[in-house]
Amino acid sequence: MLRVALTGNVAAGKSAVAEAWRRRGVSVVSADDLARQAVEPGSSGLNEIRRTFGDEVIAADGTLDRSALRARVFRDEEARRRLEGILHPRIQDLRTAWMADRQAAGDRLAVAEIPLLFETGLDADYDVVVLVDAPADVRLRRLVERRGLGRDEARRIMDAQMDPAEKRRRADVVLDNVGTLEALFDAAADALEELRRRAGGGDRTMRLDLHLHTAGSRDCLSDPHAVLERALARGFDRIAITDHNEVGVALRMAEEFPDRIIPGEEVKTAEGIDVIGLYVSKVIPKGTPALATISLIREQGGIPYLPHPYAAGKGGGGRMADELAALVDVVEVFNARLHPGRLNAPAEDLARRHGKLRGAGSDAHTLSELGGGFVDVAEHPNRPDALLRALASADVGGRTASNLVHLASTWAKLRKRLPGAPTGT
Repeated sequence: MLRVALTGNVAAGKSAVAEAWRRRGVSVVSADDLARQAVEPGSSGLNEIRRTFGDEVIAADGTLDRSALRARVFRDEEARRRLEGILHPRIQDLRTAWMADRQAAGDRLAVAEIPLLFETGLDADYDVVVLVDAPADVRLRRLVERRGLGRDEARRIMDAQMDPAEKRRRADVVLDNVGTLEALFDAAADALEELRRRAGGGDRTMRLDLHLHTAGSRDCLSDPHAVLERALARGFDRIAITDHNEVGVALRMAEEFPDRIIPGEEVKTAEGIDVIGLYVSKVIPKGTPALATISLIREQGGIPYLPHPYAAGKGGGGRMADELAALVDVVEVFNARLHPGRLNAPAEDLARRHGKLRGAGSDAHTLSELGGGFVDVAEHPNRPDALLRALASADVGGRTASNLVHLASTWAKLRKRLPGAPTGT
């Protein structure tokens, strides 16, 4: 596993890079998250801080008063050293355990965000050090304008950290954050691509279809077993069954074929815009508002996936594309049933602008459509976290289906009204 340390002085932009990489499926742990764990109520870390600095740094609810503690240590060098002596060993133990868990899970790349990497001498523990840097005047302005700090306090915080020039000398990769956030994300994406090449993805790949239908959908007559059989025959290794407003067929197939099926649902939201949940375990009712749908998918441990965001009807013609793209994990950048096919192009741009993972699917409602859209990824276990990591380096593509496929959907709706219609059960 390639171990990467992400660092940078305060307000340089390292947290933005960490979040961009996390959205692309990379396992990232931040020092702030670990620090919060280290001082949870009842922890030995919080108890030692109370003994060292007194009750004035403890909030009324028993949690750490971070503002009070920050004001204390950044005007007192000795106090800062005592705090670091309490926190750093505990944070390092938590980080070591996290890295071990990621390696045991089969990750090829794991990133630790560590602001004081060089100051604490931890850079030697990592294979690659990535530094995010920005000029001092830019960082000072960000601290004052975005975090509401006084200029004197902001300068004290900045002065407590190592000279950025020395950090640049010691880093393996430097990302300069001197322009727009979009420019930083572009540079971070390029750096991540290189890190993934260095980590290696193995030689074994899988082909997925992340969006298709069976007789569980009101406008499809395809037997689910026949769908899987046809998909396997066309070179697919795993498919997501995403029936309209229904998850029963997908769950039964996933139980029968646990390595082949991703259980999903395509929800028609209150706004008339479709949202897919991958790895869901219970149905989300039709007519649920889009934002609530995304929340319910996450509550189930699933992956929110935005299909065909610029489709005229089911995608709202892009009406909520940016709003929803900001909230989901995956944007569908190729849908084989989307007509005209050129409407896939803005979805690709949408995913790029929001730093989202890219998905694709046939949206098949007939057996003949299977194979129309695909995602090629490194081989991985059939789990949500593993899929997100795999999608970070995915190749997507496909071919647009004939317009005639929509006639098949119309016939399926009519046939479902007649006795003996297929239900997928």
